[in-house]
Amino acid sequence: MAVDPVTVQLLRNRVASVMEEMDFRFYRSGYSTIVRESRDFSCVIVDRRGRLLVAPWMFFHAPVYFHLIGRVLELYGADDLADGLEDGDVIVCNHPYEGNMPHVSDMAVVAPVFHDGALVAFAGSIAHKADVGGTVPGSTNGQATEMFQEGMLLPPVKLHRAGVPDADIERLIAANTRAPELVLGDLSGQIGAIKIGRQQVVEMCERFGGTTVGEAFDDMIRSSGEEFRAALATLPDGTNEADGFLDHDGIDTDTPVRLAVRVTVKEGQPTFDFTGSSPRTRGPTNLRIGLVEACVYYVLIGMLDPDLRYSDAIRDLVAFEFGDNTVVNARPPAPVSSYMKTCQKLIDVLLQALDPFLPGRAIANSGGSGGSIVVAWKGDDGVRKPRANQYGIFGSAYGASPVGDGASGASVHLANLFIAPVEIIESEFPCRINRFELNPDSGGAGEYRGGLSFVREYRLEAPAAVVYRSDRAIIPPSGPAGALPGGKSRFVLAPGTADARVMPSSCRLDLDAGTTFAV
Repeated sequence: MAVDPVTVQLLRNRVASVMEEMDFRFYRSGYSTIVRESRDFSCVIVDRRGRLLVAPWMFFHAPVYFHLIGRVLELYGADDLADGLEDGDVIVCNHPYEGNMPHVSDMAVVAPVFHDGALVAFAGSIAHKADVGGTVPGSTNGQATEMFQEGMLLPPVKLHRAGVPDADIERLIAANTRAPELVLGDLSGQIGAIKIGRQQVVEMCERFGGTTVGEAFDDMIRSSGEEFRAALATLPDGTNEADGFLDHDGIDTDTPVRLAVRVTVKEGQPTFDFTGSSPRTRGPTNLRIGLVEACVYYVLIGMLDPDLRYSDAIRDLVAFEFGDNTVVNARPPAPVSSYMKTCQKLIDVLLQALDPFLPGRAIANSGGSGGSIVVAWKGDDGVRKPRANQYGIFGSAYGASPVGDGASGASVHLANLFIAPVEIIESEFPCRINRFELNPDSGGAGEYRGGLSFVREYRLEAPAAVVYRSDRAIIPPSGPAGALPGGKSRFVLAPGTADARVMPSSCRLDLDAGTTFAV
């Protein structure tokens, strides 16, 4: 029997509320600054097949859960049978290929939800970990040439079995990180969050009935799919192409990486063909399908109607074509640490390709991810201190639109991240922030100006290893319709002095106390 629309909407709102509660509880329990300040994580409720019902605020994780839980069901059972899954299980995974994780530093936990012995849903969370081993502190190695250099690899495995933690898996994780307290602390927070989600779904089933909840989940996905189908039907038939370039892959620094797409629309069915993109790169700029989907779905929502309700119903409405082992569908063991700068450039390319279908909706190129930095503090004897990784994720600025200036000093497009406050950095680490301000004239000039990026200058009060990654240091963000390009990114040692040096956009440095640098 069909579930009435009022009940479906009530349950949709309940799922969204539960996800918000999971987010808040995890954020408040975070050990690392990357969780409790940058908020690089997501929490979700999905149906028994792994289909997302409500989009998380960290949108680029949205399509990833479908692939991860699909693999969990392959390993442990499918549909209502779920032979190998038990109530109280928690599965952990950070594998870019077996679990489709964005990169090795992102660790997911998922828990099956049972009611009256039947599998009804999963509660899940993905969160960036402070360090998962690998060749550099913080693990996000901009010069990695294979995924094994990026840290320990966990395929989907049970961390809890029927509610009982597996101490051996926990010891294995702790033994493969430079910051075991931070990693296990954040992991415990994730598990606590998904337990809240699991309990809330069980309570929904107790109140409305497990069958009703399952059918309502199906209706949520079906109705959002109908909304998307109607929106896609407004696209005119046609074909358009666009491309763009990353500066390089972190290894072959003289070779730009091409991202290319041909968009074909026929009777409301868009096909995105990426076969013109560069082959998989030696360096860690490669993507997997979940992230390409995230970029495409994000751009479609933004171009068609930002109020569209996302669910995994969109998978049946959009087609993809890829070449063999390219930068956007690389095969293992291709490294993936610097995936976000590829995502951000791919979004610029997709906006350009879709602009003729929906004139006036696309914005100019953004400043991209803004890059990231890891500062691994050392003691006086040069030994790295425990719980000492300072991880910073930078925003940039949005490109201008046909009707206004771009937003300044923002985390753009997919990320929705926060930069760690000055007060937190200076109170928790031997570091001082000398400057933190908008960078004048960094936005591309035109009828409307691109947003301004920011400048942040650091002074190290103790020796540290610094790992930096960014893009758009060589090829600046472009402006359409005759607008000027935006400013390039820079990483400067000893800024404002006679010894000032501009460093490569992907590098690892051992720096002494008293060193200053600016991004």
